[in-house]
Amino acid sequence: MAVDNISSVTEFILSGLTNQTGLQIPLFFLFLGFYIVTIVGNLGLITLIELNSHLHIPMYFFLFNLSFIDFSFSTAIIPKMLTSFVSKKNIISYAGCMTQLFFFCFFVFSESFILSAMAYDRYVAICKPLVYTVTMSPQVCLFLLLGVYGMGVLGAVAHTGNIVFLTFCADNLVNHYMCDIIPLLELSCNGSYINVLVVFIAVTTGIGVPIVTIFISYGFILCSIFHIRSTEGRSKAFSTCSSHIIAVSLFFGSGAFMYLKPPSILPLDQGKVSSLFYTIVVPMFNPLIYSLRNKDVKFALKKTLGRKTFF
Repeated sequence: MAVDNISSVTEFILSGLTNQTGLQIPLFFLFLGFYIVTIVGNLGLITLIELNSHLHIPMYFFLFNLSFIDFSFSTAIIPKMLTSFVSKKNIISYAGCMTQLFFFCFFVFSESFILSAMAYDRYVAICKPLVYTVTMSPQVCLFLLLGVYGMGVLGAVAHTGNIVFLTFCADNLVNHYMCDIIPLLELSCNGSYINVLVVFIAVTTGIGVPIVTIFISYGFILCSIFHIRSTEGRSKAFSTCSSHIIAVSLFFGSGAFMYLKPPSILPLDQGKVSSLFYTIVVPMFNPLIYSLRNKDVKFALKKTLGRKTFF
């Protein structure tokens, strides 16, 4: 019976970011520009890490994967969003909507856990420098990465499975620019507190576990930094972590603001605006944060550009 009800809705209409006609074209070019910056920044950082052997260390191994996640994350969301600015009806099939939801959840969970893996790497580098190469061996890094993407798959399956078993009746207008969890829950005919509870548990796990890991890591890092006597040593340790702290604050702050507040406190229209931060702004700013504040990346960029100029 549930399958028949679900099959009655074969497509959804995404309402987009705004209904104001005068803003459609300016917003199209604005977000197209954001997308180009995101693609160039993340692919550029991936290329730099790949081409420069001195960046083949655990810190940049995780940064490489963070850039890959951000590139893929934005590609799963922005192209379909741009369509809503230039078409009267931004239609997406039921299968396409569930596919977008799956990859959206996969990349959100993966980014959460890759940031926690990066925090652990910084903890080992600062608190246990003598055993860093042993502790963060290639095998350990690969194991952590498998855990990151494994949690991404689990989170995506939990959320997508939760939505797939819902019934959608006549109304197929999704009040969002993408197939997100909360708008689809509100659109369903038989959504219950159990579905909301599943979302809360999954989001709390996806945000809570990485945040706890990050806080514990930085707690030990701060203790180690305060035991460093030289001002130069402290400054160097802080600068090593500053880029990661900024990235963590942007991503988890915007995500928690969107999903861990009741709908009565944060209306859906305001939620659409806040979701722009972790779907568009964060993937765009991450490569800028890690490149502009990182001497190794800037040196690699100069070296690569100098090599191309020579040839």
